[in-house]
Amino acid sequence: MTRPLGSWLSGSDPSGESGANEYPGQRLGLPPSGPGSIAGFGRRIAALLIDWFIAYGLVGLALSFGLLDESNPLWVAVGGRGTGIAVVWVVLGIVSVRLFGFTPGQLALGVRVASIDNRLHVGLGRATVRGILVFFVIPALFTDSDLRGYQDRFTGTAVVRR
Repeated sequence: MTRPLGSWLSGSDPSGESGANEYPGQRLGLPPSGPGSIAGFGRRIAALLIDWFIAYGLVGLALSFGLLDESNPLWVAVGGRGTGIAVVWVVLGIVSVRLFGFTPGQLALGVRVASIDNRLHVGLGRATVRGILVFFVIPALFTDSDLRGYQDRFTGTAVVRR
């Protein structure tokens, strides 16, 4: 059984429930393996990196076609290229999770964001909260026994295999 990343912390179970799971996602009613099972941490990190490179490329294309002007004082004041990449990455994640249930990186690695509260899809509000929390990185590092970060716990979602 894999241990949650935050399992080295002392104290009670971060999920707020006692009782051991035989596998991540059991408490949520998800299968132990195959489609619909909780995705591993490595796949999630790799999907995040793919999405980040896509955002980097989109900002680079916008700069090369003159859609963004690096000499503009406003562009420099807000942080320039780095801020542009972060904004594109967050917007890409929010829009794609809302429309399709996965980001381009998650599609490439065979995972998706699933609603665990019996809704058909992740709504715009939940996708926005989830995207902003993932942007701050720290909520995603602390996982519960179901390998869900705080961004998933707050929004009633889980990253599962496709």
